[in-house]
Amino acid sequence: MPMTLASIKQQLDGKIGENLTVVAQAGRKKVTRRKGTLKETYPAIFVVDLDQDTNSFERVSYSYADLLTKSIQITFDDEEKVS
Repeated sequence: MPMTLASIKQQLDGKIGENLTVVAQAGRKKVTRRKGTLKETYPAIFVVDLDQDTNSFERVSYSYADLLTKSIQITFDDEEKVS
């Protein structure tokens, strides 16, 4: 089944408040891994509150297109990766 931006948003709407790990491509061979909590979803982006123990800033936002194009991967603590 092809994924759409609307279906990605709908999936994330049901996961608000859950802990997750975001793996993002930060360059050619560099990958960043951040742990946090899915805080809010908006029409074009979603916001992740990061753990303050391991990150120097408190929140980060990503677009649904990042998931669709596989620029980032999200893994919730209780299941397999979303994308």
